[in-house]
Amino acid sequence: MPAPHGFIETLAEMLRGGLPLVSVTMVEAIGSTPQDTGSKMIVSTEGLQYGTVGGGKIEHQAIEYAKNMLVASANEASAHELVEWNLQRDVGMTCGGVVKLFFESYHQCVWRVAIFGAGHVAQAVIHCLKTLDCRITCIDPRQEWLDRIEAGGQLEKFCTVEPHTQVENLADDTFVLCMTMGHRTDRPILEEIFRQQRQFPYLGVIGSKSKRAVLSRELRAAGIAQEQIDTIHCPIGLPLGTNQPGEIAVSVVAQLIEQRDAWRKVIS
Repeated sequence: MPAPHGFIETLAEMLRGGLPLVSVTMVEAIGSTPQDTGSKMIVSTEGLQYGTVGGGKIEHQAIEYAKNMLVASANEASAHELVEWNLQRDVGMTCGGVVKLFFESYHQCVWRVAIFGAGHVAQAVIHCLKTLDCRITCIDPRQEWLDRIEAGGQLEKFCTVEPHTQVENLADDTFVLCMTMGHRTDRPILEEIFRQQRQFPYLGVIGSKSKRAVLSRELRAAGIAQEQIDTIHCPIGLPLGTNQPGEIAVSVVAQLIEQRDAWRKVIS
């Protein structure tokens, strides 16, 4: 049976955007079932995005099953699963049919890192991250600095004179680093994050304890609540190494991995 109109287009659009999703296909329907073989739907971490495999209890159970696949840790997750449900016994429906559903996940457990800034340390951090399984976004107003970073399939670069305008385009599960030219260029990004009430798994700002004190004072003066300010990691990185960009990068990426693993345990 051909895919329902719009399914392929929706799937392709979501894949281009790098969104984690699960496509669900009813590969077999036996007896009395609410949908036919070949029915499809697409589920993201936020829920149903397209289609149906039956509505009601079966659809709710399938959506929850798909969402659980997306939040499972990388070591526990399976990219493809075939399940067979007796609608009366396994789903709690009155009809006595049996369905087989094929769950296929894409961009499962994608680790997203956004870096505001393209200076020496940011470049070293990106160099380290590109050896890992993650998607990286680098945002900077200086095209010549962005051009120094080798392009790659897992890296997107954005040149904009107002980096803070890119905050709204970041997924909620993005790990965010502010590594711009200084606290005066970091602050508008942080203010926009807090103005939008964004709560990223990690928000870090490169700098010293003195810089943190200045940033905190200026953010409070801008009306940002102290509990929001307290979510900022500054200084960033584990306490190891020297001030060489390469060693700073290793300490920062190590902290990102540490925070990522802790966050995945919480959401799973």
